[in-house]
Amino acid sequence: MPWKHWSTERMGVALAVLAAFGFSFKAIFVKLAYAAAPVEAITLLTLRMSFSLPIVLGVGLWIGRDAPPLARSDWGILVMLGLLGYYGSSILDFVGLQYISAALERLILFVYPTLTVLIGVLFMGKRLERRQVAALVLSYAGIGLAFAHDLKIAGDTRAVWLGAAFVFGSALTYALYSAGTEVAVRRLGAIRFAALGIAVSTVATQLHFVASQPLTALVQPLPVYLYGAGMALFSTVLPVFWQSVAIRRIGAARAVLIGTLGPVLTIFFGWLLLDESISLQQMAGAALVLGGVLMMTRRASPRPAVGFDGKPA
Repeated sequence: MPWKHWSTERMGVALAVLAAFGFSFKAIFVKLAYAAAPVEAITLLTLRMSFSLPIVLGVGLWIGRDAPPLARSDWGILVMLGLLGYYGSSILDFVGLQYISAALERLILFVYPTLTVLIGVLFMGKRLERRQVAALVLSYAGIGLAFAHDLKIAGDTRAVWLGAAFVFGSALTYALYSAGTEVAVRRLGAIRFAALGIAVSTVATQLHFVASQPLTALVQPLPVYLYGAGMALFSTVLPVFWQSVAIRRIGAARAVLIGTLGPVLTIFFGWLLLDESISLQQMAGAALVLGGVLMMTRRASPRPAVGFDGKPA
């Protein structure tokens, strides 16, 4: 197999590209599932997390086989971050995707680094640098352009506002999750933390499902199961591992740079598979958002990837 002879750098770049592709395709899977059947957001999320659980539990147990047992404080952090990340952020995102395009969803989610910085400024005593102010202006100007595009073509502008609000809530929830991950990753390691975090989120998702839906809601057409399984494998589990290995091989800065392919890929696949429109206004908005995110993260200290998408939800 040719990749066995690739250099460490080349393999790292390839894995980072694969991770960006996987993360970008999550919204496509969700929209395809919604088109296949009238499935509720919590039902689809339950399928995604349940399909992911056996894999991440196996990986978590394997990696943690020689690790010390978790302290009570570790479990507290895991529960808090699990509720914020793969459960809280995901359910808001899935609900939002019922109302807005996959392209707009990915752009709104992609501003979570700017929200993480604002959380640090407002609640952790950090200072806002001029570069960060410029990044915020760029990012939210880009969101404004993309949002205006969707309002222009939407038959129901209220639905666009509602969906954007849910997805922005998802980005904010993920930013809170991201702000709290550094301590957990230092204590548990990136992969072990991601695996245990998904396990906690899966339990929360299943409890939400049992409390709000009849068990018969899990009876869905075959395409919904296939999209749920594809989302679990190719847009949840594998990208988390690919991104983690990529960061070890090429560093966080380059991995973040390559990750900016994600929104562009979502826009392309939304056009190709979902018949979503592409306009110059939308591409200009995407360019501003990506520029703002790159400016925000350019001098950030390296951080292991731990997210559902190393990205939101």
